[in-house]
Amino acid sequence: MRGTLVDLRPLRDHPTFRRLWLGRTLSGFGGQFGGFAVVFYVWDRTHNPALVGLIGLVTAVPLVVVALLGSAFVDHVDRRRLAAGATWGLLATSLLMAVTTATASPVGVLMALAAVHSGLSALAAPALRAFTPVLLPQSRLAAGLALDHLSFQLAMLLGPAAAGLMTAYAGTTVCFVIDAVSFGAALVGIAGLPRVTGTPGGGAGLRAVADGIRFAVRTRPVAGALLADLCATLLAMPVAVFPMVNQEKFGGSPARLGLFLTAIGVGGAIASVLSGLSTRRTRPGLVLLVCGGVWGLGLALAGFAGTLPAVLGCLAIAGAADTWAVVARGTVVQTSTPDGYLGRVAALEHVVGVAGPEVGNLRAGLVASVTGGGFALAIGGLSCVVGTVLLAALSRPLRTATVPGPAAVVPVVPSAP
Repeated sequence: MRGTLVDLRPLRDHPTFRRLWLGRTLSGFGGQFGGFAVVFYVWDRTHNPALVGLIGLVTAVPLVVVALLGSAFVDHVDRRRLAAGATWGLLATSLLMAVTTATASPVGVLMALAAVHSGLSALAAPALRAFTPVLLPQSRLAAGLALDHLSFQLAMLLGPAAAGLMTAYAGTTVCFVIDAVSFGAALVGIAGLPRVTGTPGGGAGLRAVADGIRFAVRTRPVAGALLADLCATLLAMPVAVFPMVNQEKFGGSPARLGLFLTAIGVGGAIASVLSGLSTRRTRPGLVLLVCGGVWGLGLALAGFAGTLPAVLGCLAIAGAADTWAVVARGTVVQTSTPDGYLGRVAALEHVVGVAGPEVGNLRAGLVASVTGGGFALAIGGLSCVVGTVLLAALSRPLRTATVPGPAAVVPVVPSAP
């Protein structure tokens, strides 16, 4: 039984990682309020699923551009200072979003601020992600990544439902204020980090960007892991169609809409608690592929389901599969990447992990505007299953990628003071 539960040793034995984890958990919870408020504000003002899907494109473009440009120097600068500066910018942008909704400004203004917010997160997230393999020994890296995703799932579990209730009773402005305040916790966690600059592999500037991309492409387990994530997000990301599904089937209440994302969070939180079942396996690539297929199947079934409990149950299954898939992807990518490329590969992983869902939401919104919400959700899920099966057949390096088992003897790198 003990081997099935989440491994808490990274939090217990590594205080610097613990402070960072707590700060990111609290800011992630606040971020759910901000993300929900953007989607609901646009839907409430327009009732247009294509415009809700457009949020994905508006945020994906700056994310991709900034993440790739940032990868030119993320392995050459102090990652702590970079993360802190970007987080201060995120705090300020959330406050401006609160002003925007308080003054009932056009949705275009809010979308522009969401684009700025996305660009800043594309600087902060890769810099912070590159700290996990620095603060933890390789034998505990998978457990640390599972805890990172548990942080995200705890936010997903509590945040959307709380944001839906807050929006129903106090409006979206308060949600953005909560988001801004929560970034203070992230800054506390960042303040405890050591000054870290990678030992860069390859050149500098735009050449560094190209070197990072070439490394990811020629390292076949890394390339396969990123493609598996794109199958799940570009083909099946469901968030943009949730408001339409909620309107079609359950009346459109914002409190009920919050339950859709909370259901994914419930499944993810359960999977995170039981993450030992995946992190103690030595073939994370195979775990990634299996879970990608289950994610797509769960979303397809949710699209066909006719009752609220059935929809929420299918979304919970999808959320559980997504949690193990994300942890497995991170394990494959980070164990296959040397320190000199960690920042740049983390930037690429961030592009895939965040821009992929945003573009996937645009696709989902456009399909839903033609076919309806439930059918668009089902089409996306089934497409993901087909894409994942094809990738599994064609990518043997991903299927067979291995990591040291839990009993492996690996030199311990102590946490920085």
